[in-house]
Amino acid sequence: MNGFLKWFFVFISEMLKGFGMIFRGIGNGIVQIFNIKNYINIFKSYSTDFSVVSWILAILSIVIVIAIYVLVAFIIVLLIRKYVRFRHSIVSNEDLLEEISSLQRQVLKMTKEKDEIMAMKVAQMGLPVSGGLSLADGTMAYQGGEGGAPSGEGEVNVEDGVIQTGDRRFSRLIEVDSFYRNYTPPEYDNEIDLPGICEAYRNFACSRMHLYYDIKTIRLFIAGMASTKLIILQGISGTGKTSLPYSFGKFLQNDTTIASVQPSWRDRTELFGYFNEFTKNFNETEVLKRIYSSNYNNDVNLILLDEMNIARIEYYFAEMLSILEMPNADEWELDIVPNVWSTDPVKLDRGKLVIPQNVWYIGTANNDDSTYAISDKVYDRAQPINLDAKGIAFDAPDQGPLNLGYDHLQALFDEAFEKYPISQENLRKIQQLDLWVIEKLRVAFGNRILKQMGLFVPVYVACGGDELDGIDYVLATKIFRKFESLNLAMLREELRELVVYINKSFGKNKMNESVAYLERLQKLF
Repeated sequence: MNGFLKWFFVFISEMLKGFGMIFRGIGNGIVQIFNIKNYINIFKSYSTDFSVVSWILAILSIVIVIAIYVLVAFIIVLLIRKYVRFRHSIVSNEDLLEEISSLQRQVLKMTKEKDEIMAMKVAQMGLPVSGGLSLADGTMAYQGGEGGAPSGEGEVNVEDGVIQTGDRRFSRLIEVDSFYRNYTPPEYDNEIDLPGICEAYRNFACSRMHLYYDIKTIRLFIAGMASTKLIILQGISGTGKTSLPYSFGKFLQNDTTIASVQPSWRDRTELFGYFNEFTKNFNETEVLKRIYSSNYNNDVNLILLDEMNIARIEYYFAEMLSILEMPNADEWELDIVPNVWSTDPVKLDRGKLVIPQNVWYIGTANNDDSTYAISDKVYDRAQPINLDAKGIAFDAPDQGPLNLGYDHLQALFDEAFEKYPISQENLRKIQQLDLWVIEKLRVAFGNRILKQMGLFVPVYVACGGDELDGIDYVLATKIFRKFESLNLAMLREELRELVVYINKSFGKNKMNESVAYLERLQKLF
C-alpha cells in the first residue's frame, strides 16, 4: 500500500508540474510582451545607427504595434460586454417566463375559486349547478348563466331545450332572414367557361377599375379557388393584393366583405363576434353576417382578411382552419352560442352555424418587421399566390360585370378535374422528386399538398395555362418554401443538385418558378 501511495504522489506531482509550467509559460509570455524597459534598451542600442528614414520607419512601426494592442484590447472588452449583455438577457427572459408561469398559476387558482363561489351561490338558490331547475309542468326555469336568461332576471321557460323568450340577441342576422323571405335570385350566366371568366375579369378590372393584372395571376387565383377555401395573396406593398379580391367582388356584383385584421386580435371573437352578458345581445360582425347570408344564396362570396398576418393567424382563425380541414362538408359547423332561444335566426341550428361551400377566405400578407411569419400549418391549408410586381398598363375592351352562380362555377371545376387530370408521366416525376427530396433534404410533400395539386393544376389548365406551369407553381409555393426552415447554409450543394435534377427530370426552362426560387435561396443563405 505504501508503494502505491508513493507512486501516486510522484505521479500527481509530475502532472501538476506540467500545469504549473503551462501557467508560468503563459505568465512569462505576457510579461515579455509588455516588457517596456527591455524594448527601450533595445531601441537605444540600435537607434544610434538610424538614418532619417530609419527613424521615421521606427516611429511608424511603434505606432502600428501600439494600435494593434489597443485594437485587440478593444475587441476583448467588446466581447466581454456582449457576453455580459447576453447573459443579462437570458436571465431576464428566464425571470419573465417564471413570472408568466406564476401569473398563470394565480389565474387558474382564481378561476377555480370563482367556480366554487358560483357553485355555492347556485346551491343557495336551490338550483342545480348546471343552472336548470325542473318545474312541476315539465318545463325548466333558468336563473342567469352564460348565454342563459335573455333578460338576466327572473325565470325563463325552456321547452324541448329551447328557451322561450321575446328578446332577440341576433338583430343583424334576423335582418338577413327578413331580407331573404322575399328574395329573388338574379339571372346567372351559365354559359361562360373558365377562360371566359379569366378574360372577362381581366378586361373588367382594366376598363372599369384601372387595375392591371397579368392573365397568369388571374388563372392562379381561379385555380386556387378550386383547390382550397383559403387563398393567401402575398408580396410587396402596392402590387394589388387587396384590390384583386375587392375588384373580383365588384365583377361578380357581390361586394367582397373586408375584415381589416388588427394587431390586438387574439381569438375568434374579433372575427365572428361574441355574446355580451350585460346587454344579452350577440355582437355580430360583418364576417358572421356574410357567412350566415351565404347559406341563403347561390352567389360566389368572398371574405377578405386584409393584412392577415399583422396578428397571429393561428389565434383568431384557428377554429376555421380546423373546420375547413374536415373531409365531410356537412360537418362544417361553427359553434356560435351554447344554447337556443326561440327568437334565434332561422339558419342557426342548435346554436351552430353551417359554413357554406360558396364562401372563400382571401388573406393578404406582407412580409416585414411589423408582421408575423405565416406558419406551415396555415400555408399547408392555403394556396399562396405571389404578387411581386406592379401590373403593366394595357388596353382592354370595355367589360361589364356578370352574375356568376356558385353551382355553375363548381360544375366548371368538376369538369376540369375530369377533363384535365395531371398526366401519369408527370405524376411519376413528382413521386420521384418527392423521394429525392426526402432522401437528400428530409422534407416530404404530404398527402394534403398532393391532393391540392390534383385540384389546382386541372383548373389552371382549363383556364388556359400549361400543366407543367401549374405543377411548377405549386412546387415552388408549397413545397420548396418549406426549405426556408432548414439550415440552408449547409445545404447549398444539395440545392444545386436539386436544380440539376429538376431540369433533367422535367426539362430545361420548364420549371422556371421552382428553379428561380431555389437559386434565390442559395444566394440568401
